[in-house]
Amino acid sequence: MEINMKVRNETTIQEFILEGFPAIQYLGNIFFLMHLLAYLASITGNMVIIIITWVDHRLQTPMYILLSTFSFSECCFITTVIPKLLSIFLSGRQTISFTSCLTQAFSFLFFGSIIFFLMAVMSLDRYLAICKPLHYPAIMNLRVSFFLAFFFNALSFILITGLVLKVSQLSFCGPNVISHFFCDLGSLIHLSCSDTGSVEIYVFFLALLVILISLILTIIAYSNIVVTIVRLPSAKERQKAFSTCSSHLIVLSLMYGSCVFIYVKPKQTNRLDSNREAALVNTVVTPLLNPVIYTLRNKQVHQALRDALSRVTLQKQSFGGPQQALDFLEDNSCKRRKSCLP
Repeated sequence: MEINMKVRNETTIQEFILEGFPAIQYLGNIFFLMHLLAYLASITGNMVIIIITWVDHRLQTPMYILLSTFSFSECCFITTVIPKLLSIFLSGRQTISFTSCLTQAFSFLFFGSIIFFLMAVMSLDRYLAICKPLHYPAIMNLRVSFFLAFFFNALSFILITGLVLKVSQLSFCGPNVISHFFCDLGSLIHLSCSDTGSVEIYVFFLALLVILISLILTIIAYSNIVVTIVRLPSAKERQKAFSTCSSHLIVLSLMYGSCVFIYVKPKQTNRLDSNREAALVNTVVTPLLNPVIYTLRNKQVHQALRDALSRVTLQKQSFGGPQQALDFLEDNSCKRRKSCLP
């Protein structure tokens, strides 16, 4: 009799409501436009990196292969949550089924884990290139970079699949309003009427593994890079290197800081009200900055983009006749040599 009463009281919830940002919903149209522009800019910047890396053979190096993998993961990462956020800004609360909620949580954490692992690997890649230039070709090559990308994709899939399977076994029989703009795991666990102790411990140790280990590796790499920069003989070189390094560190601080605040805590139901604002940093702000900071400020990428635009212009000119195409080609060649015979 007691078991039957328990079954009747624990009605399984099949649908959740994403609350979003009710306090600023009256400004929904403005925030919709702002976040839409940020999303489109992030996708465009990352797609440019991916395309230019695979089109220009000069950029097919370990560093740019890792960067293009990072850009692809970031496109998937923000596409997991931003469209739903835009819908919330336009229409208010959004409903989401339990299956879709778990799928979104899996995708968000899977691509997020890949991004953290790749950030650590890219930091070590820069450390080897700057601090150990003679050993770099022997350690880092295309085969190693492809292997690392595959390995961390597989590792992330295994870790996050285990976590989502544990969450899927929880019972949800109470309130169904998630105080977030996507299916955040902490908010979802908070709604469960089961014992969530083992799941929260799993999340905590997973956050330690993914976030803190990659953070420690990144700190070690950039500490050695800074020491090497300080030893540069030219003040101009030091200033240029510090400018690049500081911009990287700002983005890394934003990304790691927000995720440590959200996930590295023994009890996932703590600070839920602040998680929404912190999540905007790693889903809107850093994806917007990363293409500019990591690649689009790079001279090699600038040159590759200029060459790609020159080829497109040449193709357009060829429709005007052979002589126009030859004239354009000769003019472009002169510009590269910065001198032409009269």
